[in-house]
Amino acid sequence: MKFTDGFWQLRDGVTPVYAQEAYDVCAGDGEVTITAPGKVIERRGDTLNRPTLTITLSSPLPDVIGVRVDHWQGVRDERGFALASEEGHVAVSADEASATLRAGSLAATVTRGAPWSLAFTADEHGEQRVLTSSGHKSLGYMTVEGEGAFVHEQLALGVGELVYGLGERFGPLVKNGQTVDIWNADGGTSSEQAYKNIPFYLTNRGYGVFVNHPGHVSYEVGSESVERVQFSVAGESLEYFVIYGPTPAQILERYTALTGRPAAVPAWSYGLWLSTSFTTSYDEATVTSFIDGMAERDLPLSVFHFDCFWMREFNWCDFEWDPRTFPDPDGMLARLHDKDLRVCVWINPYIGQRSPLFAEAAAAGYLVKLPNGDVWQWDLWQAGMGLVDFTNPDATRWYQDKLRALVAQGVDCFKTDFGERIPTGVEYFDGSSPERMHNLYTQLYNEAVFEVLTESRGEGDAVLFARSATAGGQTMPVHWGGDNTSSYESMAETLRGGLSLALSGFGFWSHDIGGFEGTPDPGVFKRWTAFGLLSSHSRLHGSDSVRVPWAFDEEAVDVTRVFTKLKLRLMPYLFAAGREAHVSGLPVMRPMQLEFAGDPAVDYLDRQYLLGSDVLVAPVFSPADVTFYLPSGTWTRLPLDLGSLVEGGATVETVAGGRWLHETHGFDSLPLYVREGAVLPIGARDDRPDYDYRDGLTLAVFAGPDGTRTVSVTTPDGAVAEHAVTRSGSTLTASGPDGFDFTLLDVATGRTAASSGGRAEL
Repeated sequence: MKFTDGFWQLRDGVTPVYAQEAYDVCAGDGEVTITAPGKVIERRGDTLNRPTLTITLSSPLPDVIGVRVDHWQGVRDERGFALASEEGHVAVSADEASATLRAGSLAATVTRGAPWSLAFTADEHGEQRVLTSSGHKSLGYMTVEGEGAFVHEQLALGVGELVYGLGERFGPLVKNGQTVDIWNADGGTSSEQAYKNIPFYLTNRGYGVFVNHPGHVSYEVGSESVERVQFSVAGESLEYFVIYGPTPAQILERYTALTGRPAAVPAWSYGLWLSTSFTTSYDEATVTSFIDGMAERDLPLSVFHFDCFWMREFNWCDFEWDPRTFPDPDGMLARLHDKDLRVCVWINPYIGQRSPLFAEAAAAGYLVKLPNGDVWQWDLWQAGMGLVDFTNPDATRWYQDKLRALVAQGVDCFKTDFGERIPTGVEYFDGSSPERMHNLYTQLYNEAVFEVLTESRGEGDAVLFARSATAGGQTMPVHWGGDNTSSYESMAETLRGGLSLALSGFGFWSHDIGGFEGTPDPGVFKRWTAFGLLSSHSRLHGSDSVRVPWAFDEEAVDVTRVFTKLKLRLMPYLFAAGREAHVSGLPVMRPMQLEFAGDPAVDYLDRQYLLGSDVLVAPVFSPADVTFYLPSGTWTRLPLDLGSLVEGGATVETVAGGRWLHETHGFDSLPLYVREGAVLPIGARDDRPDYDYRDGLTLAVFAGPDGTRTVSVTTPDGAVAEHAVTRSGSTLTASGPDGFDFTLLDVATGRTAASSGGRAEL
């Protein structure tokens, strides 16, 4: 929200109270409390009839400092995000001039007296570097006529400082100059709205900022005061955390330590998912024809997804298979499992009035209500639908029991659609603020579903396909990008959304291959298939037309085969990247800014990414041509036929980085490069994602400097094999656990050596 009219004036109806000075500073045990009046106190009378702000500095974790700003502290506590904390890492010091709270390498220093000054600094190489600060007219309590009270903070932006994150946003990756509202909405990928709004950003100056408010947070990123990032919330208080890096990877690691790390996802989920699509007509015979058609064309398939119409129209959700099209669901699910497939079904948190469950839920008080006691209903999406109240533990258990019945029937995972269209003029069972619950609702919804899958399948084998999220949603992967259109432009905006989400703490991400709305032309479908199968998770899905490759042309079948098999051979590498996301919070699909911080050429780059730490992917957003950037170093083009590569028969091309390249590609290729010195663990199978990666493993060593690199190979059942690979001049050696043979490959020369006793040498 903008409060000012240019630099000098306020908007009509705005009455500000700015923190004018640190009048009183109390340095306590593990925190600093500051009284900041709205006027510089010059005499005793100035303390009368004067609003003040109370600012409290504290720290939940090392290198994370929290700032809480209160106008009135008597308001009730509201439901918020679940945050981690620990003790014993905070140091507080004070003197006549200032007070400092230090947590690890990060410090917050408030200067006593006027003008108001709060600076965040980091200890780097024995010197204090200023990261950002809150200065004159930065911290304010703003009353807006007809709209109520707001608390805002403005943190300084340095020259050349760029802001990233704030959730899955489909516009420019760099947020400078934008107004961003953290408010979940079902707006598609071609709008300024977002399904996954995260009140967290990071900058290229070594820090991030998380606003601990699950409701509406309004950001002005250099768009009100161009020298500052402003964030504001309605009400009497605001809390935010400054998170020190200094690298983007370290910022994400500490942010996810605070808000939660992504769960580990099962290996089978990395394979290709095929959907019925949304409004197409289908029954078991149709489904079987799709699955058999994939097998006949040698297109490995891992998951089949039933979209909305597995349930009867107007009954969403009643969690019952439509008997007209699926008269034998138990038998059908067993037959799909016999084909070695996992099964996903679509659900949402709404109960249509025609569903038999509506009356049951309404009578039990399980649906969100209006202030007059009526059940909240509307006709958008499903006629007369109500909304399950997940703040009611009994309602949550009731909803979960419906899912448990499906899991017992043979359903392996759920697509948790919607969760954004959440009303505010309602009352919740536990009295939660409806404004805060608008965004937080999706967390409770997905937690309820994820808990069912975890209890039935065990940790590490539970996976969602979720659309909406808020901070902390990364703990329940996977998320997909929502409703895009079937065009090259939408393909590019979809990637921007995924990169923005990755910079917001989410480790796994997917999207509708080919686009959701409309039917892509064959060229778009083939380009999107390559992109989709080089994402962490891959799903063929559409709206009113099917996405089986042969519906487009025979080349689409070939393209799907090439990239599916490529992904499956890369599973030892991809699964390790997924485990790293679980352990450290680093995403599988990594924005260039994350891995190459400090290279100004990547600052605004949003058309390519790293898959894991070593493989650069540049999707082709056109029929043929692509321009992309290779950072400095030596890069090797990765052949798409990994079978030929591991046999030492592929001719590889090395390219010097630090420059832009323009290439022309057929539909069966795209720019795919490997970083210098990388060691890619390549699997022996290309028919499934969940196999023993140690069996027939190849360690492919790419051109690079001398040194040792450790490669961890984790199998789907959790067994870990560590391999140390050393280059010394023209000699390569590798060691691993005895009893598990592997092949060592020098990619540059094509030479190979089989291991003996856990050791190989070239």
